[in-house]
Amino acid sequence: MPIYKTITSQNGTTIYVWKIEESLDELKTDLLLQEHSLTRLNGMKSELHQKGFLSVRKLLKHAGYQDLNLSYNEFGKPFLDDEKHISITHSFNFAAILISDKEAGIDIEKNREKIVNIHHRFVNTEVDSLSDEDLVKQLTVIWGAKESMYKTYPYGGLSFHDHIGINPFLFAEGRSTGRVIFGSWKKEYEIKFEFFEEGFTLVYALEKH
Repeated sequence: MPIYKTITSQNGTTIYVWKIEESLDELKTDLLLQEHSLTRLNGMKSELHQKGFLSVRKLLKHAGYQDLNLSYNEFGKPFLDDEKHISITHSFNFAAILISDKEAGIDIEKNREKIVNIHHRFVNTEVDSLSDEDLVKQLTVIWGAKESMYKTYPYGGLSFHDHIGINPFLFAEGRSTGRVIFGSWKKEYEIKFEFFEEGFTLVYALEKH
């Protein structure tokens, strides 16, 4: 299918979401990939990962870019050649890109029970605001928010547990705030999230000025 959802947020930020329903051949249609992108694609053992990779390139094309406009630094952070900020995510049958005038990150996660078993690895002060009701969704928002903020940091080495925090939130409001504090990098973020009917959570973080 084409675009599943488009979200236009503040400060020149647009999010494009793709629901992956096509075959690999259909996704490859009309895509021009750089040589290193083809090598990366062909090296993926999972067809699901290949589809996610190609769906991101479909979204780039929809947004007016091509694969050749995209590059990555040594830590895997993506960049566009026009100096706009970009963040990329895919999970199962969803892929999304965020393009913004400001530093921003995005994450899509499937709501899964197993997150309860690993929450001690990424939840710190947020534990005081957790309740037993909808615990999986709460933890998924926290993870997604931390992943989104993590993606804004260009050098690697961040700890979800030690360096990234999110303030309490209500599902009905769909927003919160968060922070990354690591060495000289001390930034505050607006956090926004929403749930898809298919059991997925979309979270994105926008740097506050």
